Amino acid sequence: MMNWKVYFFSTWCTVCALCLFSACTHSRSDQGTEEQVPDVISYNFNIRPILSDKCYKCHGPDASKREAGLRLDMPESAYQALKDNPKAHALVPGEPSLSEVYKRISTQDTMELMPPPASNLKRLSAYEVDLIKKWIKQGAKYEKHWAFVPPKLPTVPQVKNTAWPKNQIDNFILQKLEQKGIDPNPEADKERLLKRLSLDLTGLPPSLPMMDSFLADKSANAYQKMVDQLIQSPQYGEKMTLHWLDVARYADSHGYQDDNYRSQWPWRDWVIHAFNENLPYDKFVTWQLAGDLLPNSTQEQLLATGFNRNHKITEEGGVIDEEYRVSYVTDRTNTFGKALLGITLECAHCHDHKYDPFSQKEYYQVYSFFNNVKEVGIQSTVGGPETYAKRPMMQISNEEVKKVLNFINKQDTAKLIVSVMGDSDKVRPTYILKRGNYDAHGDQVEPGTPQSILPFTASYPKNRLGLAEWLFNKNNPLAARVFVNQVWQEFFGKGIVKSSGDFGMQGDLPSHPELLDWLAVDFRDHGWDIKRLVKQIVLSATYRQSAILTPEKAKSDPENTYLSRGPRYRLPAEFVRDLVLASSGLLTRTIGGPSVNPYQPPGLWENATSGRGILANYKQVHGPNLYRRGMYTLIKRTVPPASLGIFDASNRDQCEVKRLRTNTPLQALVMLNDPTVLEASRVLAARLLQDNNSTSAKVTKAFRLIMCRHPQEKELTILTAYYKDELKTMKKADAEKLLSVGEYPLPVNADKITLAAMMKVVDTIYNLEEAITKT
Repeated sequence: MMNWKVYFFSTWCTVCALCLFSACTHSRSDQGTEEQVPDVISYNFNIRPILSDKCYKCHGPDASKREAGLRLDMPESAYQALKDNPKAHALVPGEPSLSEVYKRISTQDTMELMPPPASNLKRLSAYEVDLIKKWIKQGAKYEKHWAFVPPKLPTVPQVKNTAWPKNQIDNFILQKLEQKGIDPNPEADKERLLKRLSLDLTGLPPSLPMMDSFLADKSANAYQKMVDQLIQSPQYGEKMTLHWLDVARYADSHGYQDDNYRSQWPWRDWVIHAFNENLPYDKFVTWQLAGDLLPNSTQEQLLATGFNRNHKITEEGGVIDEEYRVSYVTDRTNTFGKALLGITLECAHCHDHKYDPFSQKEYYQVYSFFNNVKEVGIQSTVGGPETYAKRPMMQISNEEVKKVLNFINKQDTAKLIVSVMGDSDKVRPTYILKRGNYDAHGDQVEPGTPQSILPFTASYPKNRLGLAEWLFNKNNPLAARVFVNQVWQEFFGKGIVKSSGDFGMQGDLPSHPELLDWLAVDFRDHGWDIKRLVKQIVLSATYRQSAILTPEKAKSDPENTYLSRGPRYRLPAEFVRDLVLASSGLLTRTIGGPSVNPYQPPGLWENATSGRGILANYKQVHGPNLYRRGMYTLIKRTVPPASLGIFDASNRDQCEVKRLRTNTPLQALVMLNDPTVLEASRVLAARLLQDNNSTSAKVTKAFRLIMCRHPQEKELTILTAYYKDELKTMKKADAEKLLSVGEYPLPVNADKITLAAMMKVVDTIYNLEEAITKT
């Protein structure tokens, strides 16, 4: 690590100066608007969220916590006479004054008030009380939870500004904007739009020739041509795969204390291949859930089932075998619920779900689909290559890579093994586990699914293939909604349902429910075509809007809930690295293959290891492998990559459908001190100095490569002046120390002071907020 106070201070000051001239306006308003009670009250969208948040703890699905025998999540219970007072009813349709619910939430008597002050639940606001009063007056009608009702194709709404929409998505967005009295932003300029599009479809910045070509193309379909070009590039598959690696909790180590190496990367190669080949989503998921059970299954379909073997696996001696085997089955069950159904099924592992209509029995019915795998809790302790995968597993020969699995980037002749799925011939019985304890067997259960979502009928085989068929049944309300929401999240920073891992009663309501249903049905009815869905999103006027935030929109749409402007947020951790490497020319563009160990602070692994296995000590790679994309950085679960973790990358311990996005000083320190950023700055500076042109032209080229746009005049003035100042004040010893970072060779006979001065300019550009922000 480098620690030069003068270098840090001068660079940071220049960054701060440039930030004053940021191209986008930032504003914030803390002023709220008074909410108006709707004319028609919806149970799903107005009432259920209140009851779930304030009432279900004591009057919800969980029988063990229920008070007074009252359930407010079911109309038959809410309408009947109260157990403690037969003359009273919780709800009397049409009569708020006779309804104990309204009387208890509106009273000033703290002895009668609900929720009780001692419960630590917040009292209902006056607005919430008015909503419930009006709902009761309108008949107190219950509805099935919106997410558990199969979506129907809604009518595309009519809008006043008919010139703005470019496809059906825009009609849904504009309708709500017009209702709110908000105008959409104009389209972003071509430079910013190309940067956004390239990062979203490939995870990489556009090249200079791509920028020049797009700017020069004045045709009406110039943007669509660029979309087609990017979506057909092999980097598209890499970009789409990163999110799925989080979903599938992919990592390169087994986890737990020993945390030895695992050779699961061929499964990652398959995911990239599947996205590039546009494998329909129903097949993409079915192969991963049950590829081994398909009739005449192929090697590719078997490899796909590695999805369900990416969980943590112990290699420690002395553990209880059945305890850990149960934990593996539990992980697969929880991942299925969160990743593919968008529900918190894991909350029913120890007891009935407290908020959603999932019983503990139903949890273990889903669990039973994954309970028949030919595996043990502890197969072997840390050792050599034979422990890199766990049974059941597949061995991949060089011949298979050449002829069948040619998408696998196998780089040597060593034996390649991957953990996959494979069921026992004899069915293992499944029991409800009392309080979730592995050895506390309750009643035996058969394979099944939550009735509230969709019953599992006798027409399905009682195995994982049957579960996949159930998932993609036309009447399944969640499968399509959940995936299109995750894809939407990838392009706008948050889903139409913000809580993308929770479509249940405690989750967020969709900001545009009709749009979500339209996307889901359209996606399903067009063959689960992922590339088609992606193109619909990026071709929309909604996506193409400028990200500029005006004071008016900061007040009317502060969180961009209504999509009144384009998305603006920091790149995912891996793509921060990719942008730095790609813009400098260092990036190795090899697709797939084993994970690698780039630069890392010394001692991290050694201080957190059992001392066994090949991951006991960190062995950095060299040469081209040092400059591979961030998604190929080796993830050791107990000590995940520090530079990626600081930018909120997942440590892959469990399924994650949405990353946190934080903003901490450590991120600024990484951009200022990380060897990869400094080396990239040096290499790009050396390449700029090879051009026979002016300083202004060199700085402009660096700015375009990193920011993907031409600099403003003030930005260019500040950067060129900074370069000239560094030339005057730079000392040879400081220059040599600065240029010593990184393994990429220095140009022969380079003027070190000139190179170091240009390096600092480039590093300053990398440290601008806009550099690693999608705008």
